[in-house]
Amino acid sequence: MRAIDLIEETHTALSANKVRTGLTMLGIIIGIASVIAMTAIGAGAQNSIESSIQSIGSNLVMVMPGFQRTQGYAVSVGRGASRTLTRADADALATELTLAKAVAPEITGRYQVTAKGTNTNTSVVGVTASYPGVRNVQVETGDFISDEQDKSIAKVAVLGPTARDDLFGEGSDPVGQIIRIKGIQFTVIGITKSKGGSGFGSQDDMIFIPFMSAARYLAGDTYATTISVQAVDAKSMSDLQTEVTGALLVRHKISDPAAADFTVLNQADIVATASSVTSTFTMLLAAVAGISLVVGGIGIMNMMLTTVTERTREIGLRKAIGAKKKDINYQFLAEAIVLTFLGGAIGVALGWAIAFALTSFGVLQASVSLSSVLLAFGVSAAIGIVFGYYPARRAADLNPIEALRYE
Repeated sequence: MRAIDLIEETHTALSANKVRTGLTMLGIIIGIASVIAMTAIGAGAQNSIESSIQSIGSNLVMVMPGFQRTQGYAVSVGRGASRTLTRADADALATELTLAKAVAPEITGRYQVTAKGTNTNTSVVGVTASYPGVRNVQVETGDFISDEQDKSIAKVAVLGPTARDDLFGEGSDPVGQIIRIKGIQFTVIGITKSKGGSGFGSQDDMIFIPFMSAARYLAGDTYATTISVQAVDAKSMSDLQTEVTGALLVRHKISDPAAADFTVLNQADIVATASSVTSTFTMLLAAVAGISLVVGGIGIMNMMLTTVTERTREIGLRKAIGAKKKDINYQFLAEAIVLTFLGGAIGVALGWAIAFALTSFGVLQASVSLSSVLLAFGVSAAIGIVFGYYPARRAADLNPIEALRYE
């Protein structure tokens, strides 16, 4: 059988009953669209999480207070209530570490902040002049905290754009205005650029004041909630993590690293862990969606078996006039593959449209990758071959005489 004859026969057979052909393809369409949409949602979530982690700064090693593990039945202090890192630790790290580009300690607390007739409850972060470089914060208007203001315990504040909007109105310029934090007056000296994101932990909804001012007027001590250390480059992050751990163990006079009263986190490890979690989540979604593909393949096999039964006399006639076994086999196998290919193409378009709609309406960021499209086409072709093989083989094995007698 020539290729052109095979194409014409396939077109004639599938177009003879368009409704049944369409309903048979529906399973493949839904299955492929589900796989494309689910993998796009998973990839979008992974990109969003990675960009959020990267937005807090680059090449970061973060040191947080922990609890010192003790032997016996001594009661240990929980990590959230720990106060084991001080400003002196940060200053020592800044002078001792050889792989650190900058060190930025911070004191974070949540306070009620008031301005003229307005108020908001937001995070107030005590920082040093190195904070913008380490945590990738840029100033849009005015200035950021300087070393002199930190040393002189100045009552100055830099507002995030969300805090600015809540206290002074959207798009206003409050530089020079007064805000009250815990009843203490601070003068606004700058506004930071928006970094995106929302909710608790958003750097847009923060107010930055000098570290020593936060320690003196708000916290009442110089314990740091986090010390951010920026590595000189990405390759030296692991070595810097080791260097930070060693330096703090010496300062805290702890000989056993397992008993350290602090935790050192590598930003690359955080990104890798988050990526691993989202990849597993994406695979789970794709596997669930893939079940509908199997159901669609079974539907195609059922339709092809019905077609073989309905066209038994036609098969017998073709064999009687010289059609070979492989011609019948190719004919029915081609019909199954075309069904899955068409269903796959429509499914890819539908999945792409779903991902585009989710992104356009701001529900979440979905990202369709070329690999997922190629995988969907490959799977649809494989389903056509696997589930079309048995009906095609059954048609090819029919005895022409018995087929012609079939009523």
